Amino acid sequence: MRFGCCCIYCSSTPCCFSKDRQEVAVKVQYPGLEYQMKFDLVTMSLLSKSVGWIFPGYRFQWLVTELEKSIASELDFIAEAKNLERIRENFKDNSMVRVPNVFWDFTTRQVMTMEFCRGRKVDDLEFLKERGISEVKVAKILAEVFAEMIFVHGFLHGDLHPGNILVSPEGENGFSVVLLDFGICKQLNEDFRLKYCDLWEALVVKDSAKIQEIGEYFGVGKYSRYFPVIFTGRTIDSKSALGEGMSVEERNNLKQELKSLKMEDISSFMESLPTDFLTVLRTDGILRSLTSKLGAPLRVRLLAYAEYALYGLSLKADSKSDSAIEVVLFRFKIGLRYIQLRLLFGILGIVSRLENIKHTSTRRFKDFLASAGFVVRSLYRPLLTA
Repeated sequence: MRFGCCCIYCSSTPCCFSKDRQEVAVKVQYPGLEYQMKFDLVTMSLLSKSVGWIFPGYRFQWLVTELEKSIASELDFIAEAKNLERIRENFKDNSMVRVPNVFWDFTTRQVMTMEFCRGRKVDDLEFLKERGISEVKVAKILAEVFAEMIFVHGFLHGDLHPGNILVSPEGENGFSVVLLDFGICKQLNEDFRLKYCDLWEALVVKDSAKIQEIGEYFGVGKYSRYFPVIFTGRTIDSKSALGEGMSVEERNNLKQELKSLKMEDISSFMESLPTDFLTVLRTDGILRSLTSKLGAPLRVRLLAYAEYALYGLSLKADSKSDSAIEVVLFRFKIGLRYIQLRLLFGILGIVSRLENIKHTSTRRFKDFLASAGFVVRSLYRPLLTA
């Protein structure tokens, strides 16, 4: 491949053309960027240590260490290209997900050349509306992509913000999702992956004892009671249905409980968590923000996570069991638990719709009574004033 013309932006993906008219994207690193980042990290480390010395409860030096690791991987385009190919392989059978192809002959540690994929940012609601693409369907695909990365492959893209996710009008169902920028990817520990699958099953069925047990495994102890709040938006003792918000009373009680926490408690909680947990925590936060902006109900994400968590658990049988019968029985149990969860979500969906119908009917009836009262008063006002 030979380039006829080339417009290059540093660390971005511009459109270029080869003589055979194949569109490509070129990502080029600024000269001296690596040295500048090292200097910035030293400055951040000094600031963090200074703040920790002034405020002993502030213990976030580990953040600088993690940032140093992620920046080192982002500045190596060879490593990024390998990450891209691995995720491309993981989603090769998913027609709704596109990952660019790498041109290795034109890729080095500071220059990366790949297939140019057209599309618009995933949170461009006007574009989705113009193309007739359902925002909720896009959110569902995103939730499934995130869930498959975490629970099934144990290898996830750590920076899937809206700028790194495009929606292309090309695809079997009228659109597809394009993933970009693979500089920050994380290989999860296998034991962590399985335990995280267990955690999500416990969160969905509200198994507080299991949540506490997993919290002990992750080293957070009593703070495990906040896992349901962090991931599902309800407290561990919440009476609200899964996918529904907390009641006013539960929200007020939680506020009072959180007020008692000190910076030292928060630092202790964050320090205790494995680095893999912090990675998926950030990734989940990005997904929640995206699905919310796309107008998808909370159940879309919860159901995707529940489905892939159970599927992820089923993969344990491949390496842990010697007997084929044990493998079949294990997967049957996992399948049964998934069916139970689907029924649970179905029932919750019906209940939610009935509640909406009830509230709507009540509001309309009150409006009707108010209108009727106005009419009656208008009719009888002349008689009353006579």
